[in-house]
Amino acid sequence: MSCSLRAATVTDLDALCHLEEICFDGDRFTRRQLAYLLARANAYTLVAYATPGDEVVGYATLLFRRNSRLTRLYSFCVAPQARGGGVGRALIEALEREARRRDMTRLQLEVRADNRVALGLYRRMGFSVLRWLEGYYVDGCAAWKMDKALPSAGQAQVPQDKLGEGESRDDECREHARIAPDLSPARK
Repeated sequence: MSCSLRAATVTDLDALCHLEEICFDGDRFTRRQLAYLLARANAYTLVAYATPGDEVVGYATLLFRRNSRLTRLYSFCVAPQARGGGVGRALIEALEREARRRDMTRLQLEVRADNRVALGLYRRMGFSVLRWLEGYYVDGCAAWKMDKALPSAGQAQVPQDKLGEGESRDDECREHARIAPDLSPARK
């Protein structure tokens, strides 16, 4: 699928609400939460839209904290019909560029432990596992906290740990990775 990216505005609110509805069984952002992210939060949201046409097929939000060089991938959503077409990769690459432009040095995220597709994407994009977060989601599903170094412009990418499927930095995470596929349906 061919797509283009642009910064989200409050006029995208209906499309983002629709994506939340079709992509997530639970732990959805409310219209009010999305409006806050778009208009008031110290955040940057991108939308991906199908070309030709203008259907919004994905969005992702970075959150920034004052006096911190760490940013967080706060929300990430790709419409089912657009998955596997490079939309997720394009969103992450663009958000990384924006984070580097703002002099951020690290990007972190949380991902449902049972969302193997997202875990695979994040690993391919250079993220490594930091730790296991038991019961992180409303339905009790655990999450992986992941991290990626963001080199400044002109600097070579710092190699990330080459972790295989289910491998992590400590034995507790390894055990959780073994049981993670048995957890509940996916979110992020």
